[in-house]
Amino acid sequence: MTCFYYAIGTGNDFLKDLGKEVGCEPFSVKEYMKDLPLVEINGKKTRFLNGIGFGIDGYCCEEGDKQKAASDKPVNYTAIAIKGLLFHYKPKNATVTVDGKEYRFKKAWIAATMKGRYYGGGMMNAPAQDRLAEDGEVTLVLFYGKGKLKTLIAFPSIFKGEHVKRTNMVAVLKGKDIRVRFDAPSALQIDGETVLNVTEYGVKAGKTVLV
Repeated sequence: MTCFYYAIGTGNDFLKDLGKEVGCEPFSVKEYMKDLPLVEINGKKTRFLNGIGFGIDGYCCEEGDKQKAASDKPVNYTAIAIKGLLFHYKPKNATVTVDGKEYRFKKAWIAATMKGRYYGGGMMNAPAQDRLAEDGEVTLVLFYGKGKLKTLIAFPSIFKGEHVKRTNMVAVLKGKDIRVRFDAPSALQIDGETVLNVTEYGVKAGKTVLV
């Protein structure tokens, strides 16, 4: 069976990752549906197409859901992120395991695992990620270690993928088996769908999962 993709909505990170634009003709996505990574949260497993956001990005989705429930006005996620960074969101300490190797990060603002390059409506979070890579690896990207103001100043560089050059506050790790644990609960998003009160998630690259 062949599946076709027709772009609707406002984010279209999947479309952007493929170098296509809104309004293009529907196209087959059969090759992109193979070997999708599997995320496990609180014992529940699901596949994802673009990425997992954990930290301030999950917080933005949580706050955006609240605004949608209260009003018909468009949600300004950039404004939510700025207010969250400055006032409302508190960074967590993160323990990360990638293919069996453990890392620890203090003041983790974001710990996102990516199948594609884009998420969050146009942020190039993982500029080197290839969703059709033969090895099936995914990319974990962390903003960490800095205070509110320095993180806020650096954050806009994510839209062009230039944040990865800031190696003193951004870590990029690739692998097939990734686990992220925060020392306090935070919201998480899976392709834009919010999951509340999460302390840990695990991702296995699609080629390693037998289901």
